Amino acid sequence: MSIAQAGQGPRSRWARLLEWSDGPVLVEQLRLVLGNITGLLIPLTVLALLMVWSLANDDNVVRLSLWATAVIGSKLYSTMRARRILATGFAVRDARAVMWRMLGMRVLDAVIWGALPWLVLDSASLSGGVLVASFLAGIAGASVSMYSPVLPVFVAFILVQITVMVSKLWSMPNPDYQTLGTVSVIYMLTLLMQARNSARATRAGILLRFENRALVGELRIETQKAQAADRAKSKFLAAASHDLRQPLQAQSLFLNVIGRGPLSANQSEALTGAIAATQASASVLNALLDFSRLEAGVIEPDQQPFDVQSLLHKLLGEMAPLAAAKSLAIRVRAVAAIGHSDPMLVELILRNFLANAIRYTERGGVLLACRRRADAIVLEVWDTGIGIEPAQQEEVFREFHQLGNPERDRNKGLGLGLAIAQGLAHLLQLHLSLSSKPGRGSVFRLAVPRASVVAAAAATTGRVMQQEDDARQGFHDFPTALNVLVIDDDATIRSGLLALMREWGCVCVTADSIDAALDICGATRPDFIISDYRLRESRTGAQAIAAIRAVVGRELPALLITGDTAPERLRDALASGIPLLHKPLPPERLYEVMAGLLKTTPRSVTA
Repeated sequence: MSIAQAGQGPRSRWARLLEWSDGPVLVEQLRLVLGNITGLLIPLTVLALLMVWSLANDDNVVRLSLWATAVIGSKLYSTMRARRILATGFAVRDARAVMWRMLGMRVLDAVIWGALPWLVLDSASLSGGVLVASFLAGIAGASVSMYSPVLPVFVAFILVQITVMVSKLWSMPNPDYQTLGTVSVIYMLTLLMQARNSARATRAGILLRFENRALVGELRIETQKAQAADRAKSKFLAAASHDLRQPLQAQSLFLNVIGRGPLSANQSEALTGAIAATQASASVLNALLDFSRLEAGVIEPDQQPFDVQSLLHKLLGEMAPLAAAKSLAIRVRAVAAIGHSDPMLVELILRNFLANAIRYTERGGVLLACRRRADAIVLEVWDTGIGIEPAQQEEVFREFHQLGNPERDRNKGLGLGLAIAQGLAHLLQLHLSLSSKPGRGSVFRLAVPRASVVAAAAATTGRVMQQEDDARQGFHDFPTALNVLVIDDDATIRSGLLALMREWGCVCVTADSIDAALDICGATRPDFIISDYRLRESRTGAQAIAAIRAVVGRELPALLITGDTAPERLRDALASGIPLLHKPLPPERLYEVMAGLLKTTPRSVTA
């Protein structure tokens, strides 16, 4: 049962005949009629005065004046009362009382209007009688739209008015008046049928409005539940990601240190397996990180010209081992072209396309291609995989949605790659499309704007100059005896970073809190700070770095590392202006960023 129908129960035959309503539906019907009444005072006053002016003579002027006064007084009272009720409102329990009072006032109005023939016909000509009948017929017709929303009110008004009027017409000796009375009765029956249809339509409209309100309310509740579930999901993923990243970071650091020492063949093989397992786990967590960064809105595109051909060949080198492991052919078909977008984000989109293509292809191969168009470069990833049903082609871009993986095999990822690709394409304002035939394969396309001729030439020249500069300069180590301060409340992370910094020839001290770090700075001034973002007592690494810089009195190079992927924390960390890296962090990436902050060119570090 809907809200609108609540409390009405089954309706009797007479209730159905009169479109009888109760509860909230009756309240709405009464409001419609009250609103109509408030607009009647002036027009009906003018009509009453016109009738007096047209029909008055020496015999009836007093009676007509009293009649007009009664009409105006009734309308004035009804208007004031209707406005007061609409202004103050009324409860559902009072609806019947309001209706009965309204019905009583309409009966009084009907008597007043119907009395007009009794006041003028005896001294009026036939044309005057026709004028009176026509005038009252107009009043009756207008009452259909005014009173029919509450049908009993209209029925009472029209029956009383026509009955009073017709009784006078039929009492007149002139047969023309009797015919006019009969026509008035037929007219009344026609109005009753029209009013019933109008009342039925009004009631249906009110019921539909209530149904819509109920649906909107239910939708709002469901939306709130979905939003709460989405927030809970994000919170859980962020917490789980953080807790998993901590041991993986320590594991990665220790494996790197172990790999730098002498190992037997068996130990080397075991270490390779451990590193591969760590990297596989890290790739899953990095997908969660990319998704969280998109949700947090902290990705800022760096639009610039880039060499499309170099980007595609780089991706080929990365993805070829994955394809080879499944005995799949992977090829690149590239043309020389310079695109204009964020090359790192375009690379991430294509990498997700390629990973998805390899994951769902068992025979055949994968093609990475680009085509020049008038003002764009279309990057394409083709595969000969399972294909996607038309009904699923929009769903595959929804987060955590996977095809053919009911057992949630972790080797098939989390179902975030295409959602991330679509989100990045939207961020870059690039057109992304999918074409697929079940059982024959799929092709994902990304259209990237072409760079201008000047920008393309500059990008090519800059790339050549950078390659020559790298070949001429080589790489350099950290400054001798670099003093590094590590702040992290996780003991394993501190131990891993301590061992790694010492391997790199640094002097390293560690602290588990801001206070401990400040105590260390009192005795030893650090040259570089590495701090976890989330510390104890709801404090942050950004606060720790700011406090140490204040004590030291200069802007020490520093960076933040975090295993947290909560969108709000990513936004806060970005706002600090300090470089932010995410756990698990490959040692070579840490080395590269540290060297960049120290304004040196890093020597490659063996993972």
